[in-house]
Amino acid sequence: MTALLTTDPRTGAQTDTGISATTPEEVAAIAGRAAEAFAALRAHPRAWRAGLLRALADGLEADRDELVAAALAETGLAEARLNGELSRSAFQFRLFADAVDEGGYLEAIIDHAGDTPLGPGPDVRRMLVPIGPIAVFGSSNFPFAFSVVGGDTASALAAGNPVVIKAHSSHLLTSQRSFAALTRAAASYGAPGGTFGMVFGQKAGAVLVADAQIAAVGFTGSLHTGRILQRIIDERPSPIPFYGELASLNPLVITAGAADARTLAIGEGLFASVSGSAGQLCTKPGLAFVPNGDAGDALVADIVSRAEGAAAQTLLNARIRTSFDEIRARLIAHGGARSLVEPAAGEAGYALTPAVLEIAARDVTAEVTEEAFGPLVVLVRYDTVDDVRQALDAVPDSLTATIHAEPHEDGVRAALTAAVVDRVGRIVYNGYPTGVRVSWGMHHGGPWPATNTQHTSVGVTAIRRFLRPLAWQDAPESLLPAELRDGPCDAPRRVDGVLQLAQH
Repeated sequence: MTALLTTDPRTGAQTDTGISATTPEEVAAIAGRAAEAFAALRAHPRAWRAGLLRALADGLEADRDELVAAALAETGLAEARLNGELSRSAFQFRLFADAVDEGGYLEAIIDHAGDTPLGPGPDVRRMLVPIGPIAVFGSSNFPFAFSVVGGDTASALAAGNPVVIKAHSSHLLTSQRSFAALTRAAASYGAPGGTFGMVFGQKAGAVLVADAQIAAVGFTGSLHTGRILQRIIDERPSPIPFYGELASLNPLVITAGAADARTLAIGEGLFASVSGSAGQLCTKPGLAFVPNGDAGDALVADIVSRAEGAAAQTLLNARIRTSFDEIRARLIAHGGARSLVEPAAGEAGYALTPAVLEIAARDVTAEVTEEAFGPLVVLVRYDTVDDVRQALDAVPDSLTATIHAEPHEDGVRAALTAAVVDRVGRIVYNGYPTGVRVSWGMHHGGPWPATNTQHTSVGVTAIRRFLRPLAWQDAPESLLPAELRDGPCDAPRRVDGVLQLAQH
């Protein structure tokens, strides 16, 4: 069987990984082991699962040097960026451990039997329970935070589910070593053997999604691939949830007052947001609305100057490099955008300098709103809020929208907020959307095609994707989960309509 190849995007050199594509028979066996592990995982108390999550975080940090070295050679991302991303992954596991300990995610409810305005009512107790083995597809641009050791894996496991990961073809060795770090830590902690599984190869990923033992899919990647996976799910005898983070342009709007008051600061911040990690971030602002007039002209000139002086950065793979050129050409040929800064190839590999395009707001159509993964921004020049609103009608819904405005522009800021509130999952004020905080309150999602769900893939509430509600009516106490039994409880719950805090 032919081994899979890995490519160093800094040079374009390919190396034999020694890894073979997973056969359909092997996929079925891996899914079967995950199903067996599910019965054991769901039987453990929350404190045990929280301990497992912390042990996994420790295991990642113990293998930091080896993991970062592998990712350097397969992604071309900076060492500091990769170290920070690995720290983020460890933090995510620990944050979910805290959430599991706290227990509020269970949404536990007890309604005791008794008289009601509608007559005698039965005893009903309800909470969220895990759903089964989860298939996770890692993304190319986050080899740690959105891949094998990323948020989908952490949140699915926190919910009580085993995880089967499809390794990304752009970082096969990083995936393999990340998986090894997880399985070593899990085995040392005493987790069942099928808690984690991994498959390699495009065909194996399709077979995994179709496997009857898989209960949901978490995916971060292109809209095209997301649609393929959704079709496979739709053809299953029993369709399952598909949580896809797919495509996003993340419009950013700068008011006249902000452009005048903070020209250089906004130029610096916007360019950093567009070009950071070579523009390969799902929250990169692909469209920036800049007012017409002297202040807007000065801002555009500043961004152009920064782009012209920028060094080439390495893109993740050949496919992204080719797609960047194709999309940029379409934006100019069919979208009517004008090139202000031409990109230039680096000396080796898939390196590229930033590109800047410009277009009038009245000319924005669907042809100019295609996401270009890489260091490209389209500057949209406008006169009024109505111009922005009309242009946004041609922009697909996104993960984020950003508004830069001054304190005296309350009316404009409110109007812009109203223009974007139904189009995105997060609104950023006087900041930049790149850099998604991992926290209890974060929401990383948006209307289609940004995602296909109302849930988030970042933050504590990401756990909700991999749980389902279950109610017990007139159940014997011995059959109830500990969180639904009468008496003190170490999780918050609502009892006969009254919210009760945890009791320890």
